[in-house]
Amino acid sequence: MKQFSGLGVAMVTPFNSDGSIDFIGLENLTNHLIEGGVSYLVVMGTTGENPTINGDEQVAILQKVVEVNAGKLPVVFGIGGNNTAEVVSRIKNSDLNGVDGILSVSPYYNKPSQEGIYQHFKAVSEASSLPIIMYNVPGRTGSIVSAETTLRIAQLDNIVATKEASGSFDICMDIIKSKFENFSVISGDDNYTLSYIAAGMDGVISVLGNAYPKEFSQMVNFALDGDFKSARHLHYKLLPMMKAIFMDGNPGGVKYVLNKLGICKNEFRLPVVPVNKDTAKALDSAML
Repeated sequence: MKQFSGLGVAMVTPFNSDGSIDFIGLENLTNHLIEGGVSYLVVMGTTGENPTINGDEQVAILQKVVEVNAGKLPVVFGIGGNNTAEVVSRIKNSDLNGVDGILSVSPYYNKPSQEGIYQHFKAVSEASSLPIIMYNVPGRTGSIVSAETTLRIAQLDNIVATKEASGSFDICMDIIKSKFENFSVISGDDNYTLSYIAAGMDGVISVLGNAYPKEFSQMVNFALDGDFKSARHLHYKLLPMMKAIFMDGNPGGVKYVLNKLGICKNEFRLPVVPVNKDTAKALDSAML
C-alpha cells in the first residue's frame, strides 16, 4: 500500500514582523489545508524556510501542526542536510510523536557522487523507524540523483517514495517504468503535476497547495482517477498562479497570496524577502 499519494503540501512558516514564529498564522494555515481536502502535510521543507529556523523552533512548529491536525491527516517532517552524521543524529534523537514520515533531501553543496548519495540514504534508512521520502532537487542541491541511483535507494528499508523535482521527464519516466509497485514517485513541480500523473506518478508535494488546497487537490484527484478532462480544466485554471508564485523566489510568491487571503502575514527571514512589485502585480492578476 502506498503511504503518500494525492496532494501533499510543503507548508510555509508564518512569521511575525519581529521575525518570531506566528503560531496563530500557523494554526490558520493548518486548518485551511485540512478543510481544503489535502492528503497530507509536510512540515519544515525548504518552502518552510527551514535553513533559517533553529532546532527548538522547528520542534515547536511541528508540535503546533500535530496539535491542530489532531490525527486528521498524515504529517511528514523534513530532516535532511549535507552532513550525514548530523542527519542520522537528528532522526534518532528527535521527538517524532505524531509524525508519519520523513522528507529527506539529497545532500546539497558538497556535490557527492552517486555512490555517496546512495551511502547517505543507506545511513538515513538504517537510522529511521519511520518511512522516508527522498527528495531530488538539483536546483537547490547542486547535484542530481540519477534514475539508477533512485531505483537502488528504493530497495533500502523504509525508503518508500521519491519527491522528484529534477525537471527531467526522462529521469522520472525511467524511475516510474522500473520501480517496485509500492514505491511512490511524487512530483516536486506544481506545473508538471498533471503531466507527471499521466505518466504514472502518485501525486505532488506542492507549494501552491498552501493557498489553493481545494482546487489543487481536486485537480490531483481527478487525474489520479483518470478523469483528465476535469483535471485539465483545473490545471489551466491554476497554471497562471503556478507560474507567478515562482517568479521571484519561493516562498515569497505563495506567502504574498496567503497574506491576500488573510491566512498569514507576508513576513520572512533573511535572505528571503518579499516579492517585487512586478511579481506582486502578476500574482494579483492570477488570483482565483
